[in-house]
Amino acid sequence: MRIALGLQYDGSPYAGWQVQHNHNTVQAELEKAITAFIGEEAKSFPVHTITAGRTDAGVHALGQVVHFETQVEREDFSWVRGVNSFLPPSIVINWAKTVSTEFSARFSAFERTYIYAIHAGPCPSPMVNARAGYVLLPPNQWFDVDAMKESAQCLIGEHDFTSFRSSECQSKTPVKTIYAIDIISDEPWLYFRIRGNAFLHHMVRNLVGSFLQIGRGKHQPEWMAEVLAAKDRHLAAPTFMPDGLYLAKIAYPEEFAIPAPWLKNSWLPAQIIQS
Repeated sequence: MRIALGLQYDGSPYAGWQVQHNHNTVQAELEKAITAFIGEEAKSFPVHTITAGRTDAGVHALGQVVHFETQVEREDFSWVRGVNSFLPPSIVINWAKTVSTEFSARFSAFERTYIYAIHAGPCPSPMVNARAGYVLLPPNQWFDVDAMKESAQCLIGEHDFTSFRSSECQSKTPVKTIYAIDIISDEPWLYFRIRGNAFLHHMVRNLVGSFLQIGRGKHQPEWMAEVLAAKDRHLAAPTFMPDGLYLAKIAYPEEFAIPAPWLKNSWLPAQIIQS
């Protein structure tokens, strides 16, 4: 049987999604919990999860989706209740669903949405430590939001995003498609919502870092198009911190009837998580 799971997690305690030797990861915790719930059957059929998006160290998820194979038959909610009982509080399964073997959490996905939340001002907020990015701004100063929105226009559509790609990226191609970029200002908060077919390693964080340089007047809006065209990672801004990055939504064809993520229990404002 193939089981799909929808989960949320606070990524701050983890070295990312993917299992790593001598590091605590989300995948390792999830597979350990599923194995504990399955019990003896897991010895002959080990658990291995496939994810829609391998989040980096410190990155969070509101609507992550995974699937795995099992010989154990359970009711859908039994998977939710049972696996959650073995998970740490930083990881929660919201739903479970038995799916056809044609479904892949990774390859069936046709769209992903990331949200980046930033708190800016003279001092950081301890209430959102590790859950939002922070930018130091003097009193009575704010970003040039119009300039950032103008610069975003060149990124819409299919492009080679080499300039915003990590040197460790394993994607077969740097060509990705961005469908929409929304920049929402609500002082002292700034939010980026980026929707695309897929993303390169560190791509969103590199884009956010570049947007912030434009928003702070270090570059003009047209600089973004120049960096994109150059296909040179050295020209873009440094990779911004992972703290405020959330994998918010994964979209699948309707035929698979994958449940929508639980977004109402997020601390992010409703207008930010709803696109």
